[in-house]
Amino acid sequence: MADGGEGTVAAFLDGGAQARRVAVRGPLGEPHEASFALDGRTAIVESALASGLVLVPPERRDALRASSYGTGELIRAALDAGAERIVVGIGGSASNDGGAGLLQALGFHLRDADGRELEPGGAALARLASISFERVDPRVRRVAIEVASDVDNPLIGPAGASVTFGPQKGATPAQVAILDAALAHFADVVAKATGRDLRDAPGAGAAGGMGFALIALLGARMRPGVELIAELRGLADALEGAELCLSGEGRIDEQTLRGKTLAGVARIARSKQVPVLAFAGSVDPAVEPELFAAGVTCFPIADAPISPDESIARAAGLLRNAAARAARSWLVASAARLRA
Repeated sequence: MADGGEGTVAAFLDGGAQARRVAVRGPLGEPHEASFALDGRTAIVESALASGLVLVPPERRDALRASSYGTGELIRAALDAGAERIVVGIGGSASNDGGAGLLQALGFHLRDADGRELEPGGAALARLASISFERVDPRVRRVAIEVASDVDNPLIGPAGASVTFGPQKGATPAQVAILDAALAHFADVVAKATGRDLRDAPGAGAAGGMGFALIALLGARMRPGVELIAELRGLADALEGAELCLSGEGRIDEQTLRGKTLAGVARIARSKQVPVLAFAGSVDPAVEPELFAAGVTCFPIADAPISPDESIARAAGLLRNAAARAARSWLVASAARLRA
């Protein structure tokens, strides 16, 4: 399972989809090889693999210049592969460009007042004067595009892409203000060109505003990532007749309750009356009661206080040990139920 962020393509490859590897531009323009999954006529594209924050070392992160161009190249490769439906998982991006790079990779021209093509990055959008649709790949109008997102942030403002996610991409407070203003101007130009203003649509601010570009200019349908991935992977059918469901994520906290993978899995499992054991690097005790009421029992993988770095380094072994502890608890509980 996944929710549209990191691991989305891997979830489909594990399920038997074909891997297609593509040479793309990374967030800062460097050559990079990324993959997408092809399941019949459905392609699953993950922005984190082409434009992800993990591709840029912390000391090189540049929210003003980082581009989503590589994600657009993945979409173009999916079209080349004959996809009739493209699911774009957005999350974990290094870019804050409103999806401008993605659009340019698909043939949109974003020009300044002198008719010059804008350079990569969100800051350049402050100089955007016009958008040309003349060279857009015509196949994007014929394919069904769905966006899998785990956040519902708008494009701009206090809860928007720049303010909420810009700092983790290396943006200073001053740069956050620059990016937010640039995205607001981008939204103005798009609204004038299309006659629709979608800057406040839920998920428009996902992945540095890639959600906005996809719904406003490519006509994509935005859906909660975990809901869409569960549907495509057949999770509800897989839980029919199951006695137990195992799931988890990096950290179980308040964000978990807002639509992360575990919340979606728990909702579907509960509809099938299947209890869930959830594993995480750390668990916020404040959310455990609500999850327990939803049929989820949480297990931190560490058996003693350790640093996040150590937890990550030892994740595989810690997870095996936690699974063994959980299995023993489950067997004890099952035996008690049988005796009752």
